[in-house]
Amino acid sequence: MHDRTLADRVARPSLALGAGALVALSLPPWGFWPLAFIGIVLFDLTLGDSPSRRDRILLGALFGAGWMYLGMGWMVQLTVPGYIIAGLIFTTFHAVAAGVSPTGRWGVIGRPAAHTLVEAVRLSFPFGGVPLATLGVSQVGGPLAGVARVGGVILLTWVVFQIGFAIAGLRRNTRAEPHALLGVITAAAIAMIAVVAPTGSSTGETLDVAAVQGGGEQGTSALEVPSSLVTERHLEATRSISTDQPLELVLWPENTIDIDDLSRTEVFENFANSETRGLIAAEAARLGVPIAVGITEDAMTEERRFTNAQVVVSPDGELVSRYDKVRRVPFGEYVPLRGLIESVSSAVDRVGEAVAGTDRAYIDLPATEAHPDGVRLATVISWEVFFGGRAREGVKDGATAIINPTNGSSYTGTIVQTQQVASSRLRAIETGRWLVQAAPTGFSAIIDHDGNVLQRTSVSEQKVLFDTIDLRDGNTWYTSLGDGPFIWLVALTLALSLWRSRPRRTQTG
Repeated sequence: MHDRTLADRVARPSLALGAGALVALSLPPWGFWPLAFIGIVLFDLTLGDSPSRRDRILLGALFGAGWMYLGMGWMVQLTVPGYIIAGLIFTTFHAVAAGVSPTGRWGVIGRPAAHTLVEAVRLSFPFGGVPLATLGVSQVGGPLAGVARVGGVILLTWVVFQIGFAIAGLRRNTRAEPHALLGVITAAAIAMIAVVAPTGSSTGETLDVAAVQGGGEQGTSALEVPSSLVTERHLEATRSISTDQPLELVLWPENTIDIDDLSRTEVFENFANSETRGLIAAEAARLGVPIAVGITEDAMTEERRFTNAQVVVSPDGELVSRYDKVRRVPFGEYVPLRGLIESVSSAVDRVGEAVAGTDRAYIDLPATEAHPDGVRLATVISWEVFFGGRAREGVKDGATAIINPTNGSSYTGTIVQTQQVASSRLRAIETGRWLVQAAPTGFSAIIDHDGNVLQRTSVSEQKVLFDTIDLRDGNTWYTSLGDGPFIWLVALTLALSLWRSRPRRTQTG
């Protein structure tokens, strides 16, 4: 009895916490994808066949804590209170999932569905979603990545959970074996379907692109490095491009140009009437191609508000297209519950309020002889690349490639940067489109429609990536269907497993 109590009090909780940590270590920058399955198997073994609801909630919370606090460690650099709160929220999500999941043989089916659903919830709640450290990101380098073109990150997450819980079910309980086999067979069938699922098709056209990385020290904020220095670094890198280089687009990262008009002069200054526009236009004219630049501008409405946009400057200096970021970074570009938080801390005064855009997720390049109808590019600015729906929106609107101008220079280490490249790879697979990512201090990357990283910069270096990307049309199944149908299917699976696992009444005669 003493040994069993010790196991319940120490060994099982420790194993659940360690199982979550293994899932975290399957994520970039560590990135050994099989650890996700090992972690899920170990978590299921800690739960056992028929644990009490209290034990399930406790062990689910520890599993979530090991996963989230390690996998989202980057958030400490953004906001320590936000890191603690977000970790608690997402830990609670998995505690709830474990608590509501059925026990017994139907647990093999219900547990993967429940944990997938809470992962789906955190793509949009709270604060618009914090979709980092997801199982989908962990699998982009593994054999199941192609599942994303069928059902996006939701279906990929379910497949990973289902395989892990089914393997544990096969080892734990002979009564659960038929259900575990069903789970494995279903997941394997989806993986095989993904191999032959549509990936879109080439239009026969290409686009010669240059992704500019100005370089500089990481772990610095806009308050520490003058925006003019960031702009000058990118101008310097752009000036290094030879006019003999075949080019049709130059891509700059997110907010590499900051137009401050704090003096509120008689004529409000924004990018359109700034001196910086002239400098960009001069380079566009020299190279004879449009330059898509990331800008921030003070909003005219009130103090501390600003816009974050990607603007296309044509060779004749005209501003021909613009996309304003829709998905903002909580505690980075705006503060949720600002009034409440300000009452207990003045630290949030350092964070401005980005004005959320309302446009569809694309920019258009002007028509040329090679592209008489122009080129439409799905545009996801920085944080938005973690949300599959943003890139999908642009592709649904006719985009033939994706751009991701981003800025991770505030973070030291590479947790955010490597998870972002992995997310860019997922977006490429989901949509069947090439993706070009440009960052001021790394990582910038060129990714093909199968999610392969063809080029990637190092951190802090100044470099320009050149490549000829394939322009593609047609839809993957994910592009056509989105996340909704798969969320409903997972929810129905959970409901069915709960119904089938309820106690049966026996009739007495």
